[in-house]
Amino acid sequence: MRISVSSDMDEPVARALVAELRERGHEVLAYGALEPGGDARWAVCSEAAARDVAAGRADQAVVCCWTGTGASLAANKVTGVRAALCTDAYTADGARRWNDANVLALGLRLTSGPLLKEILDAWFDAEPSTDADDRENVSHVAEIDRGGPPS
Repeated sequence: MRISVSSDMDEPVARALVAELRERGHEVLAYGALEPGGDARWAVCSEAAARDVAAGRADQAVVCCWTGTGASLAANKVTGVRAALCTDAYTADGARRWNDANVLALGLRLTSGPLLKEILDAWFDAEPSTDADDRENVSHVAEIDRGGPPS
């Protein structure tokens, strides 16, 4: 799988993220502080990774900033992206399962190496739900994204 990764800071957990994804056999496209000469502003590098997903250049993305909130906000401004800020494995599983999230947002401040692996395990093990209510919610989010009529 091709994964775009961005981080506004060159922190140990960001480097561990890239290494872990590669170790799991994923191709990594790096942005921000993870890319030599990259623009490390959280809004810019998160947008770049999210745009890869929206354009089909990446299957998924992981966006990082100190708290994860800015990265998730920027990624969610890209049409077609459903970014989820996940601080634990249960949230990562639910984000993939119920929300069909295609971008994982992580906070560099609180994500330890072992927690990172747990979150990634849950994220990649979960499959989007086939439940009609879950699919309808994801469809409704897509309609909102397109500027569709209010409910």
